[in-house]
Amino acid sequence: MAALICGSLAFDTIMRFEGRFAEQIMPEQLHILNVSFLVPSLRRDFGGCAGNIAYSLKLLGGEPLPMATLGTDGADYLARLRSLGISGEFVRQVDDTYTAQAMIMTDSDNNQITAFHPGAMMQAHVTRIEARPDIKLGIISPDGRDAMLQHADQFKAAGIPFVFDPGQGLPMFDGADLRGFIDKATWVTVNDYEGKMLSDRTGWSSAEISKRTQGLVVTLGAEGCEVWTAGEKTIVPPVKAREVVDPTGCGDAWRGALLHGLEQGWPLARCAELGNKVGALKIASRGPQNWVM
Repeated sequence: MAALICGSLAFDTIMRFEGRFAEQIMPEQLHILNVSFLVPSLRRDFGGCAGNIAYSLKLLGGEPLPMATLGTDGADYLARLRSLGISGEFVRQVDDTYTAQAMIMTDSDNNQITAFHPGAMMQAHVTRIEARPDIKLGIISPDGRDAMLQHADQFKAAGIPFVFDPGQGLPMFDGADLRGFIDKATWVTVNDYEGKMLSDRTGWSSAEISKRTQGLVVTLGAEGCEVWTAGEKTIVPPVKAREVVDPTGCGDAWRGALLHGLEQGWPLARCAELGNKVGALKIASRGPQNWVM
């Protein structure tokens, strides 16, 4: 059975700043901010939430179906998906625009500054979700605003259970939008910062959100996860990485593991446990091609 993964495909430029952002930015001078960071190491990766989640799920033996858009420069990404055995059936190329691009800089404390150009992602809503016997579940990860809204409606209409994981796209939506997503979704996942914003904007606590769905997971970074079901909270402890190399993409690796567990019919806490293990493997690697299960 396949999992439909709605989200971005992007080229990531990953940079490492060997100092600390906090030592370079003076709070009293933020109104005239003008800073430059020396980044001795730089690499380009195939990224984007849909691509990263699909990669993780494929490694775990799943059948991911990324639904995303690429620009005219996207041929290399399509070739990459084919080389990994990942279907490009729902990947569409858009003329006269670039593939989404993320420029990510990480400091020695693993804080990150990201600049993101959405490019072709802004036309992701053109591709529709339809019911299909082999599609067992799906996920809405960060994508174009219209795509996220329309795909939630289409998942619901098709009777396909799905995870709502708004990530960095959450600020695009007001309380009414977010309440609509939650009422259509089967599961919701956010990190602790996003979880606070989600509760503030909807007026619903984590307990209440979990009662409106089959469960809510709030990831806590190095502290593990909160798993909420039927209003009750369970703490899933973290898995310590053998070393901290690069946190980029760890959340997406976690999401791929979550989908794998849900496909198997596991309880949500067990899915989160696997997510923590896979995230620990990813954070100890130097790129998506270097981490192994």
